[in-house]
Amino acid sequence: MLRKGPVISAEPRINDRIRVPEVRLIGYTGEQVGIVDIDTALRMADEVGLDLVEISPDAQPPVCKVMDYGKYKYEAAQKAREARANQTHIVVKEVRIRPKIEPHDYQTKKNQIEKFLKTGDKCKVTMQFRGREQARPEIGYRILMKLAEELVEIAVIEFAPKQEGRNMTMVLAPLVKKGQAAKAVKAPKVDKPPKAEAAKEAAQEVAVPAEVAVATEAAE
Repeated sequence: MLRKGPVISAEPRINDRIRVPEVRLIGYTGEQVGIVDIDTALRMADEVGLDLVEISPDAQPPVCKVMDYGKYKYEAAQKAREARANQTHIVVKEVRIRPKIEPHDYQTKKNQIEKFLKTGDKCKVTMQFRGREQARPEIGYRILMKLAEELVEIAVIEFAPKQEGRNMTMVLAPLVKKGQAAKAVKAPKVDKPPKAEAAKEAAQEVAVPAEVAVATEAAE
């Protein structure tokens, strides 16, 4: 049968729980009182209606301070909550694409990646090769780099495209941190270009490079 050892409390010792003959005392206004016996320290704390709190138990002698322990615990808990609230949790999203991706699907995937990046999350882009596609990894590489170039204003390549088995992966990291992205003010609306020009620009942005398309046909 296992014996349980003594329970070590993270709480500092206060008042009568401080069992040492003398302490180095700090007054409630922060003044250095010096080394005094424990009875004197307890009396001084009691005279101002506060607690004697051991703040450095390993010192010789231990350092104690006269304070409102209840208020101290409350403020410490508040600071801990604020610290947790200010922590940013970076999430790595994943988007999977194929070397033979159609222009419409390419734009959809790109929009999805852009959405993740603008909310402060990283995005892992996985290029999936099948069958004979594995013999032409440069096709997938060009598409991944095209994505990175088109998103250069909001993202940076954290891990360059690397092939592992049937997949090639690239990780994009947002230029704006997650906390800042959440507080970002929405950009003002701009006038939309005429429909014909907008369609033309969209087609130019979505189109996969000619050399990639030719290489894809050759792979078939």
